[in-house]
Amino acid sequence: MTLSLYTILGLTGVACVLGAYLALQLGKLDASTVRYSLLNAAGAGLILVSLFVDFNLSAFLIEFAWLLISLFGLFKAWGVRQKRERN
Repeated sequence: MTLSLYTILGLTGVACVLGAYLALQLGKLDASTVRYSLLNAAGAGLILVSLFVDFNLSAFLIEFAWLLISLFGLFKAWGVRQKRERN
């Protein structure tokens, strides 16, 4: 079985999203950190790239929403982080 580059990218994205969620549930990551949001954003982005080859509207919509929410969390976490560094 040969995997295309898009399939490998999609699987990597799935691993990022699931890994972030597992780490959250195990108490290894905090949902308000840059790392958690970055893993989710990267995962959703990679899954979206994989959908360029085999498009699925429902998968695209959920991953696009996941990416937007993760980017919001990322900017929020960066803001909190910079505020702490200034104090």
